[in-house]
Amino acid sequence: MSYSWLDEESTISLDRRANQKTPFYEPIVNTFKEGGYNPNVSYHYNPDVSKYHYGVRHPMKPFRLMLTDHLVIAYKLYEQMDLYQPRRATKEELLEFHSEDYIKFLESVTPDNAKKYAEHLRQFNIGDDCPVFDGMYEYSQIYAGASLDASRKLIAGMSDIAINWSGGLHHAKKHEPSGFCYVNDIVLSILNLLRVHPRVLYIDIDLHHGDGVQEAFYLTDRVMTVSFHKYDGEFFPGTGNHDEVGLGKGKHFALNVPLHDGIDDESYISLFKSIMEPVITNFRPTAIVQQCGADSLGCDRLGSFNLNIRAHGECVKFVKSFGIPMLVLGGGGYTPRNVSRLWCYETSVMTNVKLNSRLPEVLPFRNFFQPDYSLHPNLGDRYDNKNSKKYLENLRNQLLENLRYLRGAPSVEMQEIPPDLQNMTTDEEQEILDRLNRESEYDAHLDEKRYWLNTKDQARVSEQVE
Repeated sequence: MSYSWLDEESTISLDRRANQKTPFYEPIVNTFKEGGYNPNVSYHYNPDVSKYHYGVRHPMKPFRLMLTDHLVIAYKLYEQMDLYQPRRATKEELLEFHSEDYIKFLESVTPDNAKKYAEHLRQFNIGDDCPVFDGMYEYSQIYAGASLDASRKLIAGMSDIAINWSGGLHHAKKHEPSGFCYVNDIVLSILNLLRVHPRVLYIDIDLHHGDGVQEAFYLTDRVMTVSFHKYDGEFFPGTGNHDEVGLGKGKHFALNVPLHDGIDDESYISLFKSIMEPVITNFRPTAIVQQCGADSLGCDRLGSFNLNIRAHGECVKFVKSFGIPMLVLGGGGYTPRNVSRLWCYETSVMTNVKLNSRLPEVLPFRNFFQPDYSLHPNLGDRYDNKNSKKYLENLRNQLLENLRYLRGAPSVEMQEIPPDLQNMTTDEEQEILDRLNRESEYDAHLDEKRYWLNTKDQARVSEQVE
């Protein structure tokens, strides 16, 4: 796919925010930090995010985030992390990337008034994949706010690794939603990191190409995007072939790893490590954003790979081993019981905790994990592996050849850290939260039409999970 149409209105990479002066960070040491590396990990979760509902037949189920949190609590992983309940992103924060008319539309449209916005629904690509549902704008604010909160903790040095499983919605564009994603929390977080970090590496191991993030940074050399995904020219979103490498200053700072159906654990891990080590040692990022889409697991409702949970987690562990500040996000994943298993396991990888494969006996909604009640069910035998050794070897060689053209890590002019990023004071954060509450009576009243879930709603929950 050609990106020759990109300009300042369609990508942020030409904007001053991606090219501004940045405080100096020491380059990383090109060695692993396995063994003794015990990072300070923060966990960013607003429980309200799991209460929204795209629709009965829609594959995206925010309830998976509640399941994940229940597992994290049941395994007592919270004892190893700093816990934060982040506020919603403000409209002004969303406008750092998204266009004002699009955000205004998200803020205004509801299922009840959608007919009045018929023209806008067409303009903004609203449809089956991205429907209008109750609380759509608030939902987007919540998951984006959690990613921004996590990025602030990294910037302030309060966290070495910051986790937001509700984030990672990588398809949303500047002017429209796409692929179940309304607001691109990843782009917003990277923009925030760029205010302090000279170079940010984005890694995507979702089943689908991380097109929204790649498009946003396609013209800059300060963000390198690497995406491992299914590609056949037709599979959504239709982008992500190995010849998409960036343009202008960004040429060779986009790397795509197109894969076929059925790739297995051994093949995926081998390819991932052989590509990511030279990427990291050559680009020398000072921060990494890792998208951990769970639809690349075997047996996913929309998936076609054969990855098991440990293999997916091994990739995240490998990135962690470099000891670089790391924002860890969720993404796709449409079999909620396996999504929650994966993200709980990867939380344990981040915190260096070994988990029992048998799920805890005291666990809400434990019946969803029957019949084996295991953290590691076998997910790897569903599809034939259509990635031949020859194909993978040729692909690896092509990608390594592309990396040869990667210029030395770009340097950025030094400046002091912007004062508003040296960790917002408690009073400032409370002032923003109070304003949000006043605008929507966020904590005082609940919208009667919103699809709220609780432990008494197990019948509706079962319908979602299956």
